[in-house]
Amino acid sequence: MSVQRFAVLFLALAAAAMAQSAPASIAGMWDATIQINGVATPFPLEITGSGANVTACFFNGTDRYPSTQGRFENGKLTLQWDYYAATLDATLQNGVLEGQYAGTRRMKGPFAIRATRAAAAQGAEPAPPIDGLWEIPNKSGKGESAWRFIVQQSGAKATATILRVDGDTGTISGAFQHGKFVLSHFDGARAHLMQITPASDGTLDILQDANTQLTAYRPAAARAKGLPEPTDPDLHTTMKDASQPFRFSYPDLRGRTVSDTDARFRGKVLVVEITGSWCPNCHDEAPYLEEMYRKYGAQGLEIVSLSFEEADQLKDPARLRAFVKRYGLEFPVLLCGEPEGAEAQLTQLVNWNTWPATLFIDRKGRVRGIHSGFPSPGSGDLFRAAEDEFNVQVGRLLAEK
Repeated sequence: MSVQRFAVLFLALAAAAMAQSAPASIAGMWDATIQINGVATPFPLEITGSGANVTACFFNGTDRYPSTQGRFENGKLTLQWDYYAATLDATLQNGVLEGQYAGTRRMKGPFAIRATRAAAAQGAEPAPPIDGLWEIPNKSGKGESAWRFIVQQSGAKATATILRVDGDTGTISGAFQHGKFVLSHFDGARAHLMQITPASDGTLDILQDANTQLTAYRPAAARAKGLPEPTDPDLHTTMKDASQPFRFSYPDLRGRTVSDTDARFRGKVLVVEITGSWCPNCHDEAPYLEEMYRKYGAQGLEIVSLSFEEADQLKDPARLRAFVKRYGLEFPVLLCGEPEGAEAQLTQLVNWNTWPATLFIDRKGRVRGIHSGFPSPGSGDLFRAAEDEFNVQVGRLLAEK
């Protein structure tokens, strides 16, 4: 063998050896699925970094939900979302990530996770127009008779959400394929798979999570058929005695008791949020409340969150602290007990059963309005309307002397 051929062979063998010894890269976009109750829900997973510094992101529309801790070593991926108290553990083998995801309360799990490298986007099919507002007749455990269904469409691509009185399902995204829109979503706290088929009578046939059949009507068509309207979130919950001030007295995250009678609230407009760090719609509302606090705090607005958490979180509210840190909350967040016992404590409220619920309280301590739930940006114009309503409500109360 000539020296030149030997050198070429040596370099090839060395390169192969280096490739085998080099750690596999985990960074990039992945097409993932999570198995819940026998349903495989697809979702995008973005991973960046390497070694002991790895971050993964779930998505809710354009909103990103990054992990707070992560590492990838010896083919093992470990991720934590502290503000969900959730973990993802997976192994990379032959280009496939397989493992499980587990959280607390809402998504206990563990649920099987499988992911492969993201495939190239397929060509778009011509799609019928379904953009806009719809209504879904449905009797819920919260006393509703109908939900709103919001679709935002751009050609073959679409996003949708079901807006209930307690908030929406998050932004469910996808495209038109084989005669129907196939949309899915997983943001770490909510998972949904939805197939939407336009019907010849102008309605939408919806198959939710592979087992629930729903029908959506345009609002005018629903009224023409005598179908009930969705519940007004401003009328769902009321005060038992509107002349009485709303009372609360609970410890904050430092153990100091905060009460409605404290001097800091005297003569102030007060927004009280009933919440929990386990609640997806409370995650939707938190950044907006902080924005409102920064906007109106100097004008006399105070905000207090009454947070109801599981027993283990009451002992060590690590998830709630991470929730406060994620959204930069500067107003008091109080630990009030377990969610199951909340109704027994909030006895001044009538028909309260939504997470979150937001109370608007005037300078005299009287509750002047209660808004049930909170929509995410996936609700489009209705999300912006809720933001505007909160601003108008607070502005009106601040203007009162």
